Amino acid sequence: MAATHKVTIGNQGGATYVVDADRPLLETLEEHGVDLPYGCRYGGCITCAAKLTDGQVDQQEQVALNNRQVANGYVVLCVARPLMDCVLDVGVESHDKLYRNPFLDPLEPHELKPGIIANTATSKES
Repeated sequence: MAATHKVTIGNQGGATYVVDADRPLLETLEEHGVDLPYGCRYGGCITCAAKLTDGQVDQQEQVALNNRQVANGYVVLCVARPLMDCVLDVGVESHDKLYRNPFLDPLEPHELKPGIIANTATSKES
């Protein structure tokens, strides 16, 4: 018998589901009737991003989240597998720190890609 964990959706009334530990959370939650957004299903976009507020997941297959987003607790449900019981916030109401408004919080020079730094310096010299 496959290992299972409990996953609670904290921002949807605390509903709890038993999910397979060896399958992506998106798949097993959908089987329980939880309606979640998704795009690629391989960890390449952030359409299915959720905020992990408790617990731990394995999401080593994802390539869409940057270090800041991971540090803020975001996981990509299409590839994330629970390593223990977890609590998630899902949907756009959980995305308060997923995106960054460049007008309110502009990138510092050390955060820019090298090509952008060179183009910025060149345009200032013109």
